[in-house]
Amino acid sequence: MALPTIKTLTGCADFSRTVSPFLPQLYALPNQVWQSIADLQQLKEIYTSTNPLISGLALSLFLAPIFLVAAEINKNYSQVDRFWSILPTMYNAHYALYAHMVGLPTQRLDTLLAFSCIWSARLTFNYWRKGGYSIGSEDYRWQVLREKINPTLFFIFDVLFISLAQSLLLFSITMPTYVLLLASKVTGNDSTTADLLFSRGLVGCVLMAFFADQQQWNYQNAKKEYQKTAKVPPKFQQEDLDRGFLVTGLWSWSRHPNFTAEQTTWVLLYQWACYVTDTFYNWTIIGPISYLILFQASTWFTELVTAKKYPEYAEYQQRVGKFLPRLSTDLPGDFSDKRLEKPDGKKQ
Repeated sequence: MALPTIKTLTGCADFSRTVSPFLPQLYALPNQVWQSIADLQQLKEIYTSTNPLISGLALSLFLAPIFLVAAEINKNYSQVDRFWSILPTMYNAHYALYAHMVGLPTQRLDTLLAFSCIWSARLTFNYWRKGGYSIGSEDYRWQVLREKINPTLFFIFDVLFISLAQSLLLFSITMPTYVLLLASKVTGNDSTTADLLFSRGLVGCVLMAFFADQQQWNYQNAKKEYQKTAKVPPKFQQEDLDRGFLVTGLWSWSRHPNFTAEQTTWVLLYQWACYVTDTFYNWTIIGPISYLILFQASTWFTELVTAKKYPEYAEYQQRVGKFLPRLSTDLPGDFSDKRLEKPDGKKQ
């Protein structure tokens, strides 16, 4: 038996009925796959007879040592980063494929997968154009961290967090999709107004992240041109380029609007699963909560480095909220009150 027998929507979010009974499959799965590795038909039967949450979890555990070995051989710790924009969509595609193969209603899952592909396309494109897939490219934060931690501790950090925890995290943020899969057994292919709103909300998050990325991309290119030619590119202010970091557009409301959109995406997916199953919360909250914690920690570390590099960043932190707009200050986030004044007393 691969799926639980559930007759109510609330039952679809019950861990003791939808997850616990299938955990033993996780222990048997590696041996089953190995014995049938050359038999495509047998592998298909194993796939459909294994609970999709368990097979997804097994894949995330399988990838962890691969990330670890690749990182240690190359001494480059951005191995998971290169798959960050791909794995969540792969897990969502896995749930949709499983539902198609066993004959479950798939309208909601297909809609979610279509969004997930858009999410992946935006994040992969942005990572690619910044050189993330170039040979030797590595997140500068790993380099800074290596300088602060002795090699033994960093290796342990690589094993437990960079390779294992992050791989599990990218699986866990898609666990609400499993709940939606189970709910489809009860609701069928009926699409509601709430489904439309949630799916549009997810697309809205991608659009916000896209515009934030583009604004940052335009600024960084303008700054490079300014530093190279000493000429201010059109549509930019000299003082903004001299400052060294972007404070206009979406970045005048949030210090990390792209991160805000990214976190909201997976919280919305979780809320979608809660709504569909008529529950205020369920066990899949571990995914979005872990994601929020990671972004809090990584953003804190990023800003620690940034504040040391740019003198005005501390003031920017006082003017603009980390993720959400800061309502406790009247100071504009774009520093427009500090623009250089012309000789006639007017602001530029």
